[in-house]
Amino acid sequence: MRINYKIINTVAGLEKAVRTLEKARAVAVDMEADSMYHFQVKVCLVQMATEKSTIVVDPLQVKNLSPLKPLFSNPDVKKIFHGADYDVRSLFRDFSIEINNLFDTELACRFLGIKETGLEAVMKKYLNITLDKKYQKKDWSKRPLPKEMMDYAVGDVNYLFNLAKVCEKELEKKSRLAWVLEECDALSKVRPVLSDQEPLFLKFKGAGRLKSKSLAVLEALLQFRKGIAEKKDKPLFKIIGNDSVMKIVTAKPVTLRRLKGIKALSGKQIHMYGNDLVELVAGALKIPDSNLPVYPKKKPKIFPNEVPERINALKSWRLSKVKALGIDPGIICNNVLITSIAIQNPVDGRAMGKIKEMKNWQKKEFGREIIALLRSLK
Repeated sequence: MRINYKIINTVAGLEKAVRTLEKARAVAVDMEADSMYHFQVKVCLVQMATEKSTIVVDPLQVKNLSPLKPLFSNPDVKKIFHGADYDVRSLFRDFSIEINNLFDTELACRFLGIKETGLEAVMKKYLNITLDKKYQKKDWSKRPLPKEMMDYAVGDVNYLFNLAKVCEKELEKKSRLAWVLEECDALSKVRPVLSDQEPLFLKFKGAGRLKSKSLAVLEALLQFRKGIAEKKDKPLFKIIGNDSVMKIVTAKPVTLRRLKGIKALSGKQIHMYGNDLVELVAGALKIPDSNLPVYPKKKPKIFPNEVPERINALKSWRLSKVKALGIDPGIICNNVLITSIAIQNPVDGRAMGKIKEMKNWQKKEFGREIIALLRSLK
């Protein structure tokens, strides 16, 4: 399908485009970022479409996207995304843009019980459209962008209207539209995690299984990798991959010969970083035991005897709902919520209303059943 679109690369052009977009009842939104190519991820394109027109905003040229704020915050204009979590965080991080009246078609598909909810899969399922994803992993920060990449960028966003209509229709049939709208409202409020002074190993997969000496080596390697990535403006994995980092942590090489022997790095990486890495490992191994890092372990909570019984009963109940509704158990009631319910033991509507972790749709749909179940256990 050939799509006519306008590229917006000035603030004046954006202000004019927004005046048109604000007249629509719904605006579909998609974005392209450069996470595969740079250390500091940034939004490189914002594609927006109504049923009559399509624009592509270039944030690398239009530095000030504040004209979009009233549109995104306007509750009378629906903003349609697919898999909005990353986009919501990025728009707030880069431009302080907040979203009201969000509809996420990926979230909608999960509530319809669809297993493969990627845009490519659901487009094929619902609209019999095959998407071409050949430019998905390209560097969207390059300028000028080839016309074929711009054409690709506007492709997906124009299909979101029809997908949203199909999803809404199916959700209404199953009486689940209100569920999704409440979840979408919560999704519109997610925010990026602010950088802090916590050790980097806390966000490294597998670190929780390491002993203190290995944690010290890991932290030294991660800090080194981060510094190089920031200096070169490259993503972390393009400096040293996580698997390679863990191989070095496990072997703890303190000589170049040993580092080469574990085959964790390419010859080029050893040439660039080898001497620094063996020095880092040696330095970390010399840290006194009293100063070694310790991975924070969560102490298992000790519950009264009746709480595990309630948890098991709630999980059995959830399994019956999974079979009846055909949706993922985590959507119905995740394990954290089940534990919270079991501890608080709401045996009437008033107590149920006080469970903050529970969405209103869950209370309305399942509240009476849960109360009856908990009462039966007494």
